[in-house]
Amino acid sequence: MRTELEHRLARSRSLLAEHGIDAALIGPSADFRYLTGQPASPSERLLALVLPCDGEPVLVVPELEAPRFAEVGVGTVLRWKDGEDPLQLLASQLERFAAHTIGINDEFWAAFLLPLQEQLPNRRFVRVSPLLQTLRIVKSPAELVLLREAVARVDAAWARFCASEQLVGRTEQQIAWRLTERLLEAGLDHVEFCIVASGPNAASPHHSTSDRIVQPGDPVVIDIGGPYQGYYADMTRTPVAGSLRDPDFAAAYEAVLEAQQAAFAAMRPGVPCEEIDQIAREVLAQHGLAEAFIHRLGHGLGLSVHEPPYLVQGNRDMLQPGMVVTDEPGVYFPNRWGLRIEDVVIITEEGAERLTASPHELLELP
Repeated sequence: MRTELEHRLARSRSLLAEHGIDAALIGPSADFRYLTGQPASPSERLLALVLPCDGEPVLVVPELEAPRFAEVGVGTVLRWKDGEDPLQLLASQLERFAAHTIGINDEFWAAFLLPLQEQLPNRRFVRVSPLLQTLRIVKSPAELVLLREAVARVDAAWARFCASEQLVGRTEQQIAWRLTERLLEAGLDHVEFCIVASGPNAASPHHSTSDRIVQPGDPVVIDIGGPYQGYYADMTRTPVAGSLRDPDFAAAYEAVLEAQQAAFAAMRPGVPCEEIDQIAREVLAQHGLAEAFIHRLGHGLGLSVHEPPYLVQGNRDMLQPGMVVTDEPGVYFPNRWGLRIEDVVIITEEGAERLTASPHELLELP
């Protein structure tokens, strides 16, 4: 891991130099974990990586957090105690590196940035996250191993749930609790989200799981995911509670599945992201469902659950080997139901590989 971190830091420095950035400040975020190998949560106590274009990185950390970073091995660790002003410490490091153009990642809080700007007048502050995203967007072999494992664990949790649980008569929240237990038993770091949306609630793609009791015949959108060693899996399936009662749902399900498979078949290096999105839309349009597909086809996965590349209209960026994306068409009908089918896909040298192994056929769960 240390060799990989050194490689990431070296590439990041090269990008900073190429864009005339003297140093970057990286707050707790996926960017922070990418460059240090350590997770960190934002709080009122300043914690940041100072990455100079030329020089050894510096971690500015609260005293009570310092033990977690003692063995990071990416630079010097500078501790500060409650009652001290960490911004003075941060400003002194930037002055030591003669940083006039300073890159700020998107998660470096304004509560720290604005007073820092007051302490360092006549400096130029620019966004650095888009540059780091150009590094993170293509996964290394080590990252792909962890992504595969994350997806396999979600698959295992879903299979165990389907084999032993019921939907009818339970609240959405009760179902979510059981799914959360299964995901944790499968070994995820934590459960990032567990959306359970039944019947008319399924028409809201990001429904807040409620105390609605699932009725026989309800479609139930189930969107689950979380990280394994920091790398995220994301999967959606839409089973029917009890037995299928609405033939319109069955027809829409087959259309959404056809759209998903068409998009997957088109994924390969050199294809624009927006073209993959458009292929899925064209399939749904052939079935009269174009207006019901109200979100992008997919997003990147890695240390963040949503990150580039985005499979969406207007994104002309080309797919590259090593990118990891979701393929998740869906249709939604207010006051009736909705459905979505989502897999995780790796772009390979020859085309694409689907990581998600859970079955696609329409399930009827008791």
